[in-house]
Amino acid sequence: MSEAGRVIAGSARGTRLLAPGEGTRPMGDRVKQTLFAILEPNLPAAKVLDLFAGSGAGGIEALSRGAARTVFVERDVTAVRCIGDNLAKARVAERGRVVKGDAVGYLIDKAAADGPFDVVLVDPPYAETGLMEAALARLGPAILTIEAIVVAKHFWRTPPPESVGLLASVRSRRFGETALTFYRRADEAGRTIGDDSSLGSREEAAR
Repeated sequence: MSEAGRVIAGSARGTRLLAPGEGTRPMGDRVKQTLFAILEPNLPAAKVLDLFAGSGAGGIEALSRGAARTVFVERDVTAVRCIGDNLAKARVAERGRVVKGDAVGYLIDKAAADGPFDVVLVDPPYAETGLMEAALARLGPAILTIEAIVVAKHFWRTPPPESVGLLASVRSRRFGETALTFYRRADEAGRTIGDDSSLGSREEAAR
């Protein structure tokens, strides 16, 4: 197996994680550092959902930084095994649960029973652009807490919608070809719920 980078901070800091194969797209250290610096105030005791989890690096970083629990959803059997191995390496296995299955199907049938979640990471394959919008659209009120943060990781040229389902985008950050779009729940008037002051400027390219 190839490497999926390291845990940047927290109890598992420095742990090298495995990637399930050459075809995966691990989150680079620069992206991970920025993402989790932004999420840090929301992580203590948080419940996290890592969709299209791949190696599990995002959800494991959250656990390392104090999240109470992470549910990892991944359809590839090799990746599922890899997440289990990485949870053990990082010594956070007791706070992680791995679900083998389709992420959109999980949101429809099972997520409400596991939720509500405080933080959701959405990182589908770049080539399957429809999966991003399908997943975001199904993040309903039984799945998200009122002040939940949803983060979509995507190719910068194919951004997800500014508004989808219950969600409205509040910030985006670009890192070369990779971009992160941050969402909050919106009220009936389209106004976002929650404190966005920690999320930085509306749109910014990281260099």
